[in-house]
Amino acid sequence: MHRLLGSLAVLLLASAAVAGELYGTISEGGKSVGEGVAVEAKCGDKAYPEVKTDKSGSYHLMVQESGKCTLAVLYKDQAPALEVASYDEGVQVDLVIEIKDGKYTLRRK
Repeated sequence: MHRLLGSLAVLLLASAAVAGELYGTISEGGKSVGEGVAVEAKCGDKAYPEVKTDKSGSYHLMVQESGKCTLAVLYKDQAPALEVASYDEGVQVDLVIEIKDGKYTLRRK
């Protein structure tokens, strides 16, 4: 019986550690930013390694926390950022890069 309870506790803890997802596309001027644009996430005190967009401008990040996160897009020597929420089941965050007064900004599509 103790083994069964121990196994259940391990399974519950493992399911609590399931990562959330942040994924979507990035565009500028109505067109995809294309391949190789870096995207970073910071959730709480934890920073995640950058990922690169694919040919269609899509990105996919796995994060361990749910809650408030900041996404930053490293684009043309700038890093516009946007606050988003992460959930256990994943969140699609399509992003638009715009330039204002020589600075890039980031918003949700």
